[in-house]
Amino acid sequence: MSPKLIHLFYLFLGILAEVTATSSLPFTKEFTRLWPSVLVLGLYILGLFFLTLSLRIFPVGIAYAIWAGLGIVLVAIFGLWWHREKLDLVAIIGIVLIIVGVVLINVFSKSIKH
Repeated sequence: MSPKLIHLFYLFLGILAEVTATSSLPFTKEFTRLWPSVLVLGLYILGLFFLTLSLRIFPVGIAYAIWAGLGIVLVAIFGLWWHREKLDLVAIIGIVLIIVGVVLINVFSKSIKH
């Protein structure tokens, strides 16, 4: 497996941990519930750990662009599914544009070390 693919996997694991933490924030009841709060903080730490591993290959700006872009998309999807939140057409179009941006970075950017 190529180093880029391994580090992309680390980045994806970090994003999943951060998205799960962010999507779980309502269960902490503003950090007044101990175990949900501990879980959220642990997931944020785990997410940042995997983000740092991905920085061996990805420049911090590119890694964070992917992190933020996919994080927004996945938190929106979790919100639809888990919290029964609604998205209007403009939000959906914005999310699609974010996905296109992440794909462009990964497929065409020369900023990623190979």
